Amino acid sequence: MSDFEFLPSATIGQYIPTGSILHRIDPRAKLIGFGILMLAITFSVSKVGVGIGLVSVILGILISRVPLKFALKGLIPPLPFMIIIAVLQFFFYPNPGTSIIFRLGPVILSLAGILSGILIILRFFTLILAISLMSFVTSTSELIQGLQKLLSPLNRIGIHTMDLVMVFQVTLRFIPFLAQSAERIAKAQASRGAEWGGKSKGLLSRVRQIVPLIIPLFTTSLRRSETMALAMDARAYGFNANRTSMFEYTFTWRDAFFLLILTAVGAAVIFI
Repeated sequence: MSDFEFLPSATIGQYIPTGSILHRIDPRAKLIGFGILMLAITFSVSKVGVGIGLVSVILGILISRVPLKFALKGLIPPLPFMIIIAVLQFFFYPNPGTSIIFRLGPVILSLAGILSGILIILRFFTLILAISLMSFVTSTSELIQGLQKLLSPLNRIGIHTMDLVMVFQVTLRFIPFLAQSAERIAKAQASRGAEWGGKSKGLLSRVRQIVPLIIPLFTTSLRRSETMALAMDARAYGFNANRTSMFEYTFTWRDAFFLLILTAVGAAVIFI
């Protein structure tokens, strides 16, 4: 059945309510803190700094009480693309320096290129884990309200922030839905005689399995999008610009301490 399981690999966008201390942090503090950390990981040029970011994210996953094995499964889908990017970096690094290992025309394999490719993989994997951790500990309603509170000053200059927040939220939460839809389509195709779970596990066989999923998956996604739009319209979404919520969050010392820790980690990632 592992050939039909797509949802466990789509960790981004899944909320896992374990009741940890990270789940009880104010969503505004989580959004700002994780934003600082991800920006620091993105712009860091140090392997040690990115390594500090990776260790911090793994520690956060352990504190959130989310199974680490489940979180690491989210690294499997982008792994082939990351390997391709790293290999290109190996052989086409723009500044190879003096430690050239192999040269064939414009193709140069150097120690600097290898280290740069490893840094790219490490950076992308750390960012994926950080985004996954943020979705693990932040529910849909928390994310919407947190973003709405942070972007509320933009309403004064005519920017409808609630629509922007909803677009972001729907995009993030559609990832698990796509995985569930792919599972159902694959099982339906297999029950009608499609070749799934064969002995051949090569790249071409995987591609031949995925291609028949594309059109049904797009059709299902468009149908789900239309249903969501009709449901939002039926509930008068957008009629009132100042939307209220059932729960109001207050910024406490615990949220400030959490934000201070992530700011310190972000500074370490950048400057170390």
